[in-house]
Amino acid sequence: MDHFQPELFDFLTELKENNDRDWFQANKERYKEQVQEPLLAFIAAFSEPLRTISPHFVADPRPVGGSMFRIYRDVRFARDKSPYKTHAAAQFRHRDGRNAHAPCYYLHLEPGRVFMGAGLWHPDGPALAKIRSAIVDHPDHWRRASRDKSLGGDSLARPPRGFDPEHPLVDDLKRKDFIASFDLDQADACSPGFLDRFAASCRSSAPLVCFLTEAVGLEF
Repeated sequence: MDHFQPELFDFLTELKENNDRDWFQANKERYKEQVQEPLLAFIAAFSEPLRTISPHFVADPRPVGGSMFRIYRDVRFARDKSPYKTHAAAQFRHRDGRNAHAPCYYLHLEPGRVFMGAGLWHPDGPALAKIRSAIVDHPDHWRRASRDKSLGGDSLARPPRGFDPEHPLVDDLKRKDFIASFDLDQADACSPGFLDRFAASCRSSAPLVCFLTEAVGLEF
């Protein structure tokens, strides 16, 4: 499948209005048919285009432990105890990455909000130090990799310890996340050819993902 159906977004809209276990259990088969199965089919179909971007990133269509995020929220430390996410998402991460903090490409499907993300979210301390050092050691390479990318995520209020506070790339050195995102369109997600458009967005972010992947010592 190279695109989604409007029913996926309709289900998520209803889930947002009825975010409780009784409603979800009564509509679980709808979730599987309208959200889970189409997303798993998209993940499987994206495997081939992803290999042309990098053979080291994985599109895993398993329903548990694969590229698709679970619909269930972790509410242990959250004020909001709503049990279910009101979006569907998939992460295509590096084969050597063991969690959501690995270099990756990301697809987010939510009523009124569809986007692709690429990069590294919340890397741990050692990985963050490696990325900052790579930026200092290869500033021109970093500028090319991040050119025309609007990077988002969290940043430090002050320059990180051990780095020149007057460095010309100090704003990038202060970053705690290295994520680029591209807004897509809900109607586009439901149109034939969406897989190709998503792949094109991922491909345009490949220089950024390559820089980050190699900075943390992995192959791109």
